[in-house]
Amino acid sequence: MWSNYLLIILLSICVITDIKERKIYNAVLFPFLIIALIFHAITGGWHGLTEAFLGTAVGLGILFIPYLLGGMGAGDIKLLAVIGGLKGISFVLMASLYMALAGGIMAIIFLFYRKGLLKRFLYMIHGLRHGMRLSLIEDSNSMKTTLPYGVAIAAGAIYQAYFPGVLSL
Repeated sequence: MWSNYLLIILLSICVITDIKERKIYNAVLFPFLIIALIFHAITGGWHGLTEAFLGTAVGLGILFIPYLLGGMGAGDIKLLAVIGGLKGISFVLMASLYMALAGGIMAIIFLFYRKGLLKRFLYMIHGLRHGMRLSLIEDSNSMKTTLPYGVAIAAGAIYQAYFPGVLSL
């Protein structure tokens, strides 16, 4: 239960900074990771510490390839790693599934509402019905907008924390 409180505090801070500044700070992440490792070591001994390290490694590994491909920020993968350290391997695996769903929904919403893309999409559909080809995207800058993916990570983690029985490994 203590880990849920830490998780909520961590996610609240990271979501706010990610939305406002598109950054997730190491000064927030590392203290939470150290607290998680110490607590797991105290309560579970070597086994607890090993589980925390494995959760951290799995959380880091889930988003590592998207990070290498340039689709993810370093703060995002570190946030998922800290979540793995706090809650463990099975939690971070399931939370990452929910995170992916939330991220996909966020991406669709951003695509349609950013810079009038929904309006252009409707014009394009209308134009196609009348034999005209209209470009959906007028400028490439509208497609370079970054998503605050920490929000999707938080949504996945919160969903897994409070609805753990929906999908299970």
